[in-house]
Amino acid sequence: MNLLHICASTKPIDISSSKQLAAAFFARLAESNKDINVTNMDLYNNPPPFLTNDAYRYFWNPILQPGYIPTTAEKSAASYALSQTKVFEETDVLILTMPLWNCGMPAIMKAWLDQVLVPGVVFKYEAGSIIPLHHITKVILLASSGDIVKENDPQDQLTPHLTAIFNSISITDFSIAWADGQDPRHLDAEERKATAIEAAQELADDVSEMA
Repeated sequence: MNLLHICASTKPIDISSSKQLAAAFFARLAESNKDINVTNMDLYNNPPPFLTNDAYRYFWNPILQPGYIPTTAEKSAASYALSQTKVFEETDVLILTMPLWNCGMPAIMKAWLDQVLVPGVVFKYEAGSIIPLHHITKVILLASSGDIVKENDPQDQLTPHLTAIFNSISITDFSIAWADGQDPRHLDAEERKATAIEAAQELADDVSEMA
């Protein structure tokens, strides 16, 4: 089984609750001694470019204009996306680690998703429907937030955004471990993080059973 871990937290692990969730997740997973391969990518160490018009044309023009041949400039602009989709194609479980910023995901994570979720590689159109070309069966979100976030909270635009994105390419198994209330003004911040760490470990057990 191949896992792809994408991290979009700019803080060091000692003060990043989302990274601490990830550490707990992978530590528990390592205990299983299963045949699980993990590819880790910290987006702040390998930042994705924003999707340009040339890169967009490389992937979408052959869909919109059958027979279209991308230009050299368009192929060059798509080089980052092509390198990332190669890893994505080999992934069984996708792990996303990030904080909640301004009610949504960090821009660097959105940039990565825009580069990766492209037609002709991750999905195709057939008879007006989207047909997945990947074989990802599960997405896990390891998140943190300063504020306390309740289920269906209006300030949480991260969860509906991600579920909509992945549902569109036929990934419906979406699980979350969330350390909320991590702002120091919340006196139970550590307790909340401990509960989230337990949830992350349980998700690791679920993945281990899949292997």
